[in-house]
Amino acid sequence: MITAEEYRDALSRFATGVTIVTTRDEEGRWWGFTASSLCSVSIDPPLILVCLARDAQCHAAFIDAPAFRVNVLGPQHEELAARFATRGTDKFEASGFGLADDGLPMLDDAPVSLHCRTVELAEGGDHTILIASVEDAQLRREAPPAVHVDRRFWDLVPRAGAEQ
Repeated sequence: MITAEEYRDALSRFATGVTIVTTRDEEGRWWGFTASSLCSVSIDPPLILVCLARDAQCHAAFIDAPAFRVNVLGPQHEELAARFATRGTDKFEASGFGLADDGLPMLDDAPVSLHCRTVELAEGGDHTILIASVEDAQLRREAPPAVHVDRRFWDLVPRAGAEQ
């Protein structure tokens, strides 16, 4: 049987993007967490999934919220990703988040920010899987996304001769 440490080590070798997922509760308080578990589920309709640890302090806010934002991070956001992954920190102080038109916290310089409406919740081990319809996307093509592998952020550099 694989140990938790072996499992984490093995999956750290899988390159992925990193996101900060944000919402607000009924009192207007902002909540967020770092996630590398973003996955496209469907093109028609546009659906994504993101996974949230059930013991996360923000879990109840996301379970109750009808909508959330997925903010794709760039290489300059490594410290911000660590802050949103740390319990008990003031995640939003001087963080670069502003209020989007939909009333949700949005990272101002994110390469991509998706407005998502929750359509289904599912249990997955020690996580809740949030399945959501993507209702809007803000793209900043001049802002490259980061890649996370081996527990570090990496810049994306196109190979010579690669078409864009």
